[in-house]
Amino acid sequence: MATDMIDRLPVTRHRTAQVNGLDIFYREAGPAGAPVVVLLHGFPTSSHMYRNLIPALADRYHVIAPDLPGFGLSSMPSRESFTYSFAMFADMVDALLQQLGIAAYALYVMDYGAPTGFRLALKHPERVTALIVQNGNAYEEGLSPFWDQLKAYWADGSEEKREALRPLMSLDVTKFQYLDGVKDPSRIDPANWLHDQHFLDRPGNVEIQLDLFYDYRNNVALYPSFQRFFRDYKPPMLITWGANDSIFPAEGAKAFLRDNPEAELHLLDSGHFAFEDKADEIVPLIRDFLARTLPA
Repeated sequence: MATDMIDRLPVTRHRTAQVNGLDIFYREAGPAGAPVVVLLHGFPTSSHMYRNLIPALADRYHVIAPDLPGFGLSSMPSRESFTYSFAMFADMVDALLQQLGIAAYALYVMDYGAPTGFRLALKHPERVTALIVQNGNAYEEGLSPFWDQLKAYWADGSEEKREALRPLMSLDVTKFQYLDGVKDPSRIDPANWLHDQHFLDRPGNVEIQLDLFYDYRNNVALYPSFQRFFRDYKPPMLITWGANDSIFPAEGAKAFLRDNPEAELHLLDSGHFAFEDKADEIVPLIRDFLARTLPA
């Protein structure tokens, strides 16, 4: 019997597609023809953050989790040959999904995945079947004091302000993002920050990340458009949010309800990477939400 159970576990495939001249790595699992769930990762990680979620969904859903350019195992082209921006990220994900023949999808967005996914929703609102938001911001009140130094950089784009942000790519800060607000650190696999830091430390990657920090101002400028999408289309929405997040505080989670009052909000006793800490709570919430939302 134990062997039968193991045989039924969904298999995750690790694939690479050529998209607009770049290698885009993605994880894929689940039956062909099943409703599609696209998982978009945050900073400074990759689709690696979804390694435990994918098999928890892939018995019922076709799951796709790409690495954005400059992250994980996708191409990291030079800054001279590629524009690192969230608009470009949305275009790349859009092109990948079209190449894979995926015309409708639920989006799970976290951190950087949120402005990427919300831009995708603005491009193709009719394709978004549902939204799952985990510590992915779209409101001014969701920007904590952590963002003050980034706002200073946005204001003048100076080299001095850029240099002041360089320590945010250190191992200490990467580890902080996983552990801050977590009551039981033993729940967090230390391989997370070691894995992420390996890719951050590649030559040239810090400059890429600093470019993205500067480009983030364009996401904030689009917040009203994101909010209009929530208000006009009212997609089925599940919000599972680490309430102790010092980067995107709980006020940002609550703000979604202004524009989509039917959204389901769950504030969890966790931090920024809440899924790493609270998968045992979040997975049942997601499975219940998708079972009620997506067609069989």
